[in-house]
Amino acid sequence: MHLTKDLTRVVTRIAGTALAMAVAGQAMAQDLPFRGEPQPGEMSLQPPATSLMRELVWLDNMLLWIIAPITVFVTGLLIWVIVFHNRRANPVPARFTHNSPLEVAWTVVPILILVFIGSFSVPALFRQQIMPEAEVTIKVTGYQWFWGYEYVDHNVEFNSFMLQRDELEEYGYEQRHFLLATDTAMVVPVGRNVLVQVTGADVIHSWTIPAFGVKQDGVPGRLAQLWFNVDEPGIYFGQCSELCGQAHAFMPITVRAVPEADYIAWLEGEGAENLALAPGYDQIRGAVELAAVED
Repeated sequence: MHLTKDLTRVVTRIAGTALAMAVAGQAMAQDLPFRGEPQPGEMSLQPPATSLMRELVWLDNMLLWIIAPITVFVTGLLIWVIVFHNRRANPVPARFTHNSPLEVAWTVVPILILVFIGSFSVPALFRQQIMPEAEVTIKVTGYQWFWGYEYVDHNVEFNSFMLQRDELEEYGYEQRHFLLATDTAMVVPVGRNVLVQVTGADVIHSWTIPAFGVKQDGVPGRLAQLWFNVDEPGIYFGQCSELCGQAHAFMPITVRAVPEADYIAWLEGEGAENLALAPGYDQIRGAVELAAVED
């Protein structure tokens, strides 16, 4: 595993793109807060960073209020049966086999509960699956075992590899980020609709960012889509969520959400093409040019 990874890293860095990304990534890691990451001892969902995830958190909490009473009710029925309808307490059991009102109730009530849940979960599913107009489009390809990123509008491409323990501080991370941090990262602007096209180059992978509420399998030969709009600048982590081989646990995902001005500056530093297509480019670069003229 490590030999394959090391050889791939060497080839990528000889090409010249990964090294430049590493320097930029290191600076950004030091400047941005870590928002989307697991916490020791925590069992709940990560704090939401998108509208999609906020809706999922609300659904999860709502379902808890439904599941808890059902669990208590069923447990109470079981205890009642055990205590009052055992052979000693009730030596002569009743002989009836049907109770129509009860049978109607235990059929209709679950249906009503499911309809109620569906009235919220189905619209949430549609909001995830119906793609809005993309302001940033990124193609993500899963490899054994690393991720490849392509900004299709700007001809910017790079690969992303997991950092080893002795590399974390060099790139601006901490030891707790082992198995999460990568040498390069997807960079996106906050407050903009990001469309991610996901595929696999060899086997099925799965691109997942828990704080964004997104998870999409990358299937070889197919191009799936997901979208998100990040609320706040920060560094967010995810991991491949499909069993893709022996190094499945070693292909994490790092996303850096930055203000629009930083996103455009990053694109410029990467030699991006068609910069006018970047969200906010006209306003930001126009303001910079105007300030330069006034000076």
